[in-house]
Amino acid sequence: MNKKETLEIRKQFTNENCAITRICGCYVDADKQIRTELKEAFLSLPEEEIFKYYEIFRKTLSGTVGKNLLNMEFPLEQEMPDGTQAWLLKLLGSRLTDDALLEEFYEKIIHSYSYGENYYIILIHAAYDIPRRAEDGTELFDASDDTYEYLLCSICPVKLSKAGLCYNAEKNSIEDRNRDWLVEAPEAGFLFPAFNDRNTDLHSMLYYTKNPEALQPALMEEFFGCQTPLSARGQKETFQELLTEALGESCDYETVVNIHENLNELIEEKKDLPDPPTLTKPEVKNLLLQSGVSEETMEHFEEQFDITAGEKTEFLATNLTSTKTMEVRTPDVIVKVSPEKAALLETRIIDGRSYLLIQIDDQVEVNGVIIRPVTDTPAAGPEEFS
Repeated sequence: MNKKETLEIRKQFTNENCAITRICGCYVDADKQIRTELKEAFLSLPEEEIFKYYEIFRKTLSGTVGKNLLNMEFPLEQEMPDGTQAWLLKLLGSRLTDDALLEEFYEKIIHSYSYGENYYIILIHAAYDIPRRAEDGTELFDASDDTYEYLLCSICPVKLSKAGLCYNAEKNSIEDRNRDWLVEAPEAGFLFPAFNDRNTDLHSMLYYTKNPEALQPALMEEFFGCQTPLSARGQKETFQELLTEALGESCDYETVVNIHENLNELIEEKKDLPDPPTLTKPEVKNLLLQSGVSEETMEHFEEQFDITAGEKTEFLATNLTSTKTMEVRTPDVIVKVSPEKAALLETRIIDGRSYLLIQIDDQVEVNGVIIRPVTDTPAAGPEEFS
């Protein structure tokens, strides 16, 4: 799913567009015991609660595709009659009215979700009549040929509110505030099936994580039967290792700067497209060649790519570079510069020692103090001051 398709589903979480038929959930304590359960027709809830649930559902479809929102495909074995995808289809088909399936769903989540405190599992069923679009892209709400039926799950921490003082209006006094168990924004969740090309894709799902570096591998692999993808940081670190190993002696400052400049150009060129740019093995190889890496250096690149990243790995371009800053790091010094000013830095050998040189065309500050620029004028001798 891309950004536009995700936003289209998020728009349903309002009273005007609501397509939710049923909501179920359970509250799990720190000992992984279910304390209470919820089973309701969604629109039968009090209006104040409905609006709070809308906010949770929108959060579950928020963030950056490729970082917080991960597209995952089911392996072929999970689409067999005894696979995860087939089981989720059975749960979807029940429209959350089968108590035995719901209990099994909760047990599966509790078993594989790693969290040491209280949390609330929320599961909804919805049926969205997909409006057709005119040639100019406007939606024709009175013309719909297909219905997208889906499940959305949100897993929210439940934490005790902070201790503090409050004003009691009835007593007109300041007193100790009662502490309550509050349902917070979701930490994880999923949408099944995926909404790809504005239609149902039974072979895929969308996974949400609030923290891109906390992907819950057990949940992905045991519950969904999918391979845990590289996190955003994992992609960046793998790409860095790939450059180091593949380029060897050719991995100099100018080459690395060229690679990141070309990555930033790619991101800028495709920023208005619904799908973020990705790089497969051939595209990474082409990127390096465009950045000045020689054919001779690239002779064993494909083999190194398979060893370091994996043959079928795809990198999200936005996970590999920053369009805002470039960092040059030594064990003792860190220099940050905007990518378009990278040419102000260069490496040079002087008297047999390596130096990082910074061209200075403007004022320089040290701890907020503007210092005088260094000049080539020799220091005054004693005779000049006699």
